Amino acid sequence: MVVLLGLVASIGWISRPARLSELILDQVGTSLGLQITASGTSEYRLRGTPMLTVRGLDVRQPGSATALLTAERAYLALPWATLWAGGEDLTIRRVELDGPQLDLSALQDWLATRPEGGPLRIPTLTDGLRITRGLVAGDGWSVDRLSIATDHVSTSQPLAARLTGRLLVGTTTVPFDLQLALTRPAIGAGAAIAGIASVRSGQSRMPLALNLSGVLRDAADGIGLDATRLGVHARWLRESSDEDPTIAFALGISGRVRYRGGDLVVVPLAAAVRGQDKVPERVDATGSLALGDALSLHLSGQVADWPARWPALPAPLGESDSPFPFTVDYAGATDFSDPLNLQLSRDETRFDGRFRLPELTDWIAQLADGTPLPPLTGTLTTPQIEVAGATLTGVRLQIDDGDHEGSDGLPESDRLPDSGPAR
Repeated sequence: MVVLLGLVASIGWISRPARLSELILDQVGTSLGLQITASGTSEYRLRGTPMLTVRGLDVRQPGSATALLTAERAYLALPWATLWAGGEDLTIRRVELDGPQLDLSALQDWLATRPEGGPLRIPTLTDGLRITRGLVAGDGWSVDRLSIATDHVSTSQPLAARLTGRLLVGTTTVPFDLQLALTRPAIGAGAAIAGIASVRSGQSRMPLALNLSGVLRDAADGIGLDATRLGVHARWLRESSDEDPTIAFALGISGRVRYRGGDLVVVPLAAAVRGQDKVPERVDATGSLALGDALSLHLSGQVADWPARWPALPAPLGESDSPFPFTVDYAGATDFSDPLNLQLSRDETRFDGRFRLPELTDWIAQLADGTPLPPLTGTLTTPQIEVAGATLTGVRLQIDDGDHEGSDGLPESDRLPDSGPAR
């Protein structure tokens, strides 16, 4: 009689969806050290493989005021063996999330509580994962419209997934469609991403194809990638134009990538640009990059030669075969709308000044019809220059792009104090 009463009570308890969802979410949460609850209505099916749908999903560290993950709807299909394993078995048939929102800062806080040196327990999804209308929130940036689809997840097997969405950084948007591959979904695994994206800012757009690879890391300085390699083939176009690309180039970047406390840092960083016509054929540089609420960039390197389609340099500067060593520093808005500081030289000729990237890009795009003078502000010094048949020595030019109040935009020249006479 006691057994019969117990059986009846159990059936009555498990037949209530809220109680069953509480049991399942508690089992999963306990295994991960998280508090997982659902505030909305629940639905379930017990025949065959148990299936549970919950609404108003909330995942957070116990006692935390900030949710790590929320979702409008979550669907789980998991075997009975997982239900009765008490968190020891994390085999799940399938997971679906609609409208999830992930807080990266809260995620990092949780990861920091995991046992040091202990492996992060990742569930096995025998029938895969589907995420729709997702949002990942960082400090100063976010990814919305995120969709992820994969057929299988196992820590002992390679993973392949498709990711689509839109990156938002300030006024810049980057819709993307990518394929992700991992040697296994675990820290220390190899990762690769390939696909297409389009950088859109103001009246310009830059469609690109990219390949990214690296090794997943979670260290004291943040989560990210080691041995990162990024290859990009890009075309820059004005928004209103569907003609041939105004500017086309290939970009390669390597370095160590870390994300921590809202900042994305790439240091050390090595970069290479390969172009033709309007873009230098070869540019190589090293430096660092930090992206958060603002962008900081430092690059030092050299341009191999003057671009073929740019206005010819005066003699003897244009007759030299020497490269152009340069240093670029930037600290400002994430869309590069603030000035970049530039130091550029060739042999004994030197330029110290600044420019704005959008204006320089527009100048390159209009080389055939625009002014031969690039939109630069600064000082050019050279021991000798030939202009209109005349040879000037000890030259110092003050260059202004004409955008500053009180300037007529014309360069001024004067001799250095110890220079010789002009001829």
